[in-house]
Amino acid sequence: MKSRTLAAKGAAAPVRRAPLLQRMRQSWQLYVLLAPGLIYLFVFKYWPMYGAQIAFRNYNPVDGFSGSPWVGLKHFTRFVNSFQFERLLVNTLTVNSLGLLIAFPVPIILALIINQLTSERFKKFAQTVLYAPSFISVVVVVGMIYLLFSPRSGLVNQAISLTGGNPIFFMGSPGWFRPLFIGSDIWQNAGFSMIVYLAALTAIDPSLHEAAKMDGANKYKRIWHIDLPGILPVITILFILAIGNLFNLGFEKVYLMQTDLNLPASEVINTYVYKIGLQNAQFSYSAAIGLFNSVLNLILLLTFNWVARRANQSSLW
Repeated sequence: MKSRTLAAKGAAAPVRRAPLLQRMRQSWQLYVLLAPGLIYLFVFKYWPMYGAQIAFRNYNPVDGFSGSPWVGLKHFTRFVNSFQFERLLVNTLTVNSLGLLIAFPVPIILALIINQLTSERFKKFAQTVLYAPSFISVVVVVGMIYLLFSPRSGLVNQAISLTGGNPIFFMGSPGWFRPLFIGSDIWQNAGFSMIVYLAALTAIDPSLHEAAKMDGANKYKRIWHIDLPGILPVITILFILAIGNLFNLGFEKVYLMQTDLNLPASEVINTYVYKIGLQNAQFSYSAAIGLFNSVLNLILLLTFNWVARRANQSSLW
């Protein structure tokens, strides 16, 4: 009886894993392949975080990071109490929130429509046409916007004049900055996101559609009950990532579209950090604003990831 008990304990004992160095020695080829990515992350992602301490110092390039005097939360308090704070926060949130509400569903709808096309040749043509704008650089896209919406020679204003209307100075109007920014962003990036959803749609079992056809379901019902639930995990993951980037409005495009006349609507946190930090050399103040922005994004990312996990949906972790 005693021998049986000892045998049972021995069988239930956990298997001891080999030491880490031994496992690395056995699979050294995999670690060699992994090394460039780890080095990149350390050099360009983690090592620069050492410089984030200047947000809590009065940074002076002569004294360096450690020699500059420590001031704590002084720069954060200055930013929150500044007259620019409310406008920057509202502009950044408004443009990103509208872009998320309007632009996020567009690639999903496009993917669902293209997935239902029966002609393979037309399907490939449509994918190419929709995906092509993503290869155009932001500088070229902004140049196209200036040409199309020019008050004198732009095609849009010429069409307005032909219908008896007065030309509109689109790039100088704060009210037109957000529609132009969001509309051009949809045209440029919706095709790229559409490819992701199309790849997710190909993973859906075709037998589900065949069974639904046998039951008399039309295309709309199959989209609603098969396609959408099938790509819902991908939609959830991309939505969480988009929420986590809510305060990070693309600097390059905003700065290129920015003029003195539309500044009340186009001045966002990223452009303000550039002007304060590089143009005015207020390094500590700009670093504090950037760190404040990153912390807000992190809080949103963690919050929505927790909500998705609690709702039994896919999450990042």
